[in-house]
Amino acid sequence: MTDTPTCTAELDACGLNCPLPLLKAKMALNRLSSGEVLKVVATDAGSQRDFRTFAQLSGHALLAEAVEAGVYSYWLRKA
Repeated sequence: MTDTPTCTAELDACGLNCPLPLLKAKMALNRLSSGEVLKVVATDAGSQRDFRTFAQLSGHALLAEAVEAGVYSYWLRKA
């Protein structure tokens, strides 16, 4: 991935299993203002499904996602 969004905050959820990466991301998003971007890094393969579904249901935008060597990265813009 070459064009990654600029993030306001980052969350390292590596080593955490479902549902913790998503729960921690929700808490981090609560601390951001509307329009700010959170980057989440996780190692749980199930996080792909979780973050896609969360973005659809919550109204937050999943701007980009990437996977490299078992590490999943997500960029979410707060609604």
